[in-house]
Amino acid sequence: MTAALSLHAAGIDALVIDSVSELRPLGVGINLLPHATRELIELGLGDALAELAIPTAEAIHLDRHGNRIWGTPRGLAAGYRWPQYSIHRGELQAALLAAVRDRLGAASVRTGLRFESFTQNTTEITGRVSDSVTGVHTVLSADAVIGADGLNSAVRAQLHPHEGRPLWNGIRMWRGIAEAAPFLTGRSMILAGTNSAARLVVYPISRAAERRGRALVNWVAEVRVADTRHPTPDWNHAGQLADVLAHYAGWRFDGVEVAALMSASEQILEYPMVDRDPLPYWGSGRVTLLGDAAHPMYPIGSNGASQAILDGRVLARELDAADDPIAGLAAYEAARRETVNAIVLANRDIPMDAVLNTVAERAPEGFDRIEDVLSAAELAAIAAGYDRTTGTDAEALNNRPSLSPPKRQHAE
Repeated sequence: MTAALSLHAAGIDALVIDSVSELRPLGVGINLLPHATRELIELGLGDALAELAIPTAEAIHLDRHGNRIWGTPRGLAAGYRWPQYSIHRGELQAALLAAVRDRLGAASVRTGLRFESFTQNTTEITGRVSDSVTGVHTVLSADAVIGADGLNSAVRAQLHPHEGRPLWNGIRMWRGIAEAAPFLTGRSMILAGTNSAARLVVYPISRAAERRGRALVNWVAEVRVADTRHPTPDWNHAGQLADVLAHYAGWRFDGVEVAALMSASEQILEYPMVDRDPLPYWGSGRVTLLGDAAHPMYPIGSNGASQAILDGRVLARELDAADDPIAGLAAYEAARRETVNAIVLANRDIPMDAVLNTVAERAPEGFDRIEDVLSAAELAAIAAGYDRTTGTDAEALNNRPSLSPPKRQHAE
């Protein structure tokens, strides 16, 4: 959706297809780092985000007993000109979809079409699609095809047919949302425990709930399991409360009763933490990849969606600047691939997780002073882990030129 809006802003026609018959606001919470928020604001979505999302103010690391290890300001509080937003994924997608339909027209989004394959020549690329209900095939022609079709991308599979299934790191995740009383600042993110056993992330995601004096809290439970069977990633797989509660008995923090929060969730999703190895190339000729189709990464550092949004913006800028689509797609990949591949690898080996594991080993029953558990150098490694996975710093982002195509900047 961000790519479509960005292409439209550059004067490039775009058609979005999706295999589902109806686009509905599904999922749980998601984070937009300041470099992604900036792009959506420049696309004219600032008011919608401010209406829906929580501007996250801080991230706090705790041990599983609730003792504070380390904390850092986020977004505006960290000196960025743009906030870090925590928002319901479905609400974000609905806002983007409404903007696409409003600006590009209702016919710009066609649902119930499953992409199957592409064929290209020197003048165009055609995509073979099928009706998700009837199976009837249709051929669509365009100047370029952008595979933004997620972890199990059909476009990626044709470009890289021998890649195999996604890679699992042995961690299962359960996710849910529930309304509760606000905790800490009311705009705080808590990260507790260790990825060597059980880790929990909680943060509020709804301005509407905040205005009522409540918090709609997103929670993510990450548990390393002994089961060696490789699970199939299914983002809509229903999880069982009993399965996740067993790992968090007795967990509670200031203002957060973990068992009560999980039990109050109407729906729990369960899926494995997976990614894919970085690719040596994303596309060829008139076809390329974007977002999770190009660079699926572990959900560490809140950067998966943010990088997909940057992809869409850079894609439009490079296509606008190029003499032809093939050159534009090549320039897009050159600008983005190595940068994002580095983040994928950083998410696999994060110094801050190593430090949190050390805390659990040295002080399994908790502590009074973190300085009695960790050295100054070990505490500094946590900050280094954040820097490696968020992808930019405040000064660099604040001073970076806009990614909007030059003619769009002039119009503004």
